[in-house]
Amino acid sequence: MTERERTAPRAEAVLQASLPRRAYVDDAYFERERRAIFWAEWFCIGRAGRFDAPGAYETIDVAGESMIVIRSERGLSAHLNLCRHRGSRLLCGNGTLRGAIRCPYHGWAYDADGRLLSAPFVEDDALPDEVRRLHPVAIACWAGFAFVNLAAEGARQTLLEQLAGTPQRVANYPLDALRVARSFRYTVDANWKVLLENYNECYHCAGVHPELCRIVPAFKRRGGSELDWERGIQHRPGAWTFSVTGISDRRPFDGLDQDERERHKGELVYPNFMLSLSADHAAAFTLWPVSPGRTDIACDVLFHPDEMARPGFDPDDAADFWDMVNQQDWAVCAGVQAGMQSHAFRYGYYAPMEDYSLDIRRYIERRLGAGAVDIDAESGA
Repeated sequence: MTERERTAPRAEAVLQASLPRRAYVDDAYFERERRAIFWAEWFCIGRAGRFDAPGAYETIDVAGESMIVIRSERGLSAHLNLCRHRGSRLLCGNGTLRGAIRCPYHGWAYDADGRLLSAPFVEDDALPDEVRRLHPVAIACWAGFAFVNLAAEGARQTLLEQLAGTPQRVANYPLDALRVARSFRYTVDANWKVLLENYNECYHCAGVHPELCRIVPAFKRRGGSELDWERGIQHRPGAWTFSVTGISDRRPFDGLDQDERERHKGELVYPNFMLSLSADHAAAFTLWPVSPGRTDIACDVLFHPDEMARPGFDPDDAADFWDMVNQQDWAVCAGVQAGMQSHAFRYGYYAPMEDYSLDIRRYIERRLGAGAVDIDAESGA
């Protein structure tokens, strides 16, 4: 995980205070995150393959900002979804663009790369330079996943810089080649940080995920305090993948080392991308913050196309297992969010085996400033 200190937590460590209550429930705090994180960082929007066809487009909402992602002749392009004339929405839903992006209000037209083609009854020399193209959104791809950045040319770092060590740690997995076999969509009544904190620890696994712990007993030993994420997490003897039985008739990916053929790996890339890797498939999660107390989640279960082409291919043993584990997680996260509404809640604590969860606190401090994580600061912005 890119923000983890990739060493085992200290068993003798004392409890550490979590982020303050306002970080999970306040509208003003969420607004700060919207501007400093969701609209300033590289935000994963899922697999790029759905834009392979010429003209394929989708309108995508990132924390309340609508954009158009489209396949042009030059490759993937992204623009804010508003006309430069009067601000009208240009497109909705998804489909295939045939011709120009045409404003439904006054007919201004743009090509797929966002350049103004025509403004009816307006002379060319009357058009200011800034209206001659749509507001750009930066877009880049890694391992078959597409990421957007609303800061465009002003992005604080490149996508690869934000990914940090993830590409090196997962280099043996054929992520570019994988295809989506099953997808799940969830709406969870929980703050996005609650979901990431949950992903970043396994203190909860023994009580919340009994089926998962039967496949990976290490998840429940000492509250998950001895997990070696760098090497991967060992399955029980005879098991080697995340499925109902822990085994599969699917072949492991070519190119994996011995640990990767037997162990499970996980990566978290702030602010919204989680990747879980088995020897024969991957589960990719994108989080879509909607409000302080609501997050939409997409989970795509990915397999190699050669396996998908084999007679009798059936992804359900892995996909249904993931859906069960996901719903267990979302339920406890919603319970945490509900509890934090109490007037008595000021902040929580991280137990020693939850040291990795402290990463979210460090991340928020770097993006919003020390006052944002101060448990004694006033509520609000």
